[in-house]
Amino acid sequence: MGNSDNYIKLKKISESNPRIIISRTDNLGDVVLALPMAGAIRKAIPNAYIIFLGKVYTKDIIEMSQNVDRFVDWDEIKVQHESSQINIFKELNADYFIHAFPAKQIARLAKKARIPHRIGTTGRLYHWGTCNQLVRFSRRRSELHESQLNMKLLRPLGIDHLFSFDEIINCYNFIPPADLPDVYREMIDITRFNLILHPKSKGSAREWSMQNYSDLINILPSHKFKVFISGTESENDFIQKHLASNHPGIINIAGKLNLRQFISFIALADGMVACSTGPLHIAAALGKFAIGIYPPIKPMHPGRWAPVGVNASYLVQDIECNKCRESSQCECIENISPEMIKTKLMDIVNT
Repeated sequence: MGNSDNYIKLKKISESNPRIIISRTDNLGDVVLALPMAGAIRKAIPNAYIIFLGKVYTKDIIEMSQNVDRFVDWDEIKVQHESSQINIFKELNADYFIHAFPAKQIARLAKKARIPHRIGTTGRLYHWGTCNQLVRFSRRRSELHESQLNMKLLRPLGIDHLFSFDEIINCYNFIPPADLPDVYREMIDITRFNLILHPKSKGSAREWSMQNYSDLINILPSHKFKVFISGTESENDFIQKHLASNHPGIINIAGKLNLRQFISFIALADGMVACSTGPLHIAAALGKFAIGIYPPIKPMHPGRWAPVGVNASYLVQDIECNKCRESSQCECIENISPEMIKTKLMDIVNT
C-alpha cells in the first residue's frame, strides 16, 4: 500500500474517533515491547481511545504508558462464564481489536462480541476463522526485533512502515510511579553509580551464573558503584544464599518491593545488568543504562529480544552455537566474562 493510500486510511479512521484494543496477555518484557504500539497509534490517530488488555500483574507497567487510556484485566475476565466474557468485550465498544499476543480463547471472544475489525497474523490457523484483517509475517523466521514485529500489526490502520529503534523509543512515553517508600528512596547514593543486578528470570531466559555475578561484584570499585540485587520473593532465598550473603557491601532488595515500587526504584537507579527479563526491558524503556546478557541462539538472541532504549546495550558471543539449545546451561553466556561487563560499566561511569 502506498503512502497516499495510508494517509487516506488514517484520515478516515481518525475521523471516526476509533476505540482500539491492544491485547498482550503474556509477560512483563513482552508487554513493554508491545506498548510502543499504543504510542504509534497515538501519534498517527491522536483522537483514538486506546485500551490495553493484559494480565493483572502487568497492570503497573501498562499504566506507565501515557498513551493507554484504559487497562482491562484479562485475569478477571477469563474466570467468568463465556456469556459474561462476551458482554464485557461488547461493553468495551471497540472498533479494532489487535492480537499482539495470539490467544485462541480471546480471538473467539472478540469475534463473538462482534468487534468490527479484528487484526491477527496469518500464522495462527484459528485467526483465519476469528479475524477479518490478517497481516502476513512470521515472528520465528523474521530478522526483525520483537518491537518492530509488533508494529506490523498496525498495518490495517494505515500505519505501515518499518519502525526504527529511535522511533520505537519515542513511542514509549512512560512516566514511572513515584510512590516508593522513603527507606528505599534513601538507599540511592547520588555520589555513586547505583547498579541493579537482576540475576534470575523465573526460567524465561538463559541466565548468567551466580558465580559470574559474584565475580563482577568483586571487581567493581566500591567507591564508584553501589550495588543492589533484585528478584522476586520466591527467588530471594536463593539469591541471599548464593550471592548476597557473600557480599556484605551490597543490598538485597529481592522480594521486598511490589512491581509498582520496583519500577519506581529502577527509575531512581542508574543502570541494570540482567539477562533477557522484564526488568531489563523496563530499565531500558526508562532510559537507564540497561546491559543485557544474551545467547546467540535464535530466537533467544538479541536481534529479536535486545533491550530497546536510549542507553540500552547488550553482550553476546559472536559465534554460531546450537549445542546448548536443549539445555538450560548455556556455555555461550557463561563465556561472557565479568570483565566484559565491568568494561562497559566503567566506560559509562567515566564518560
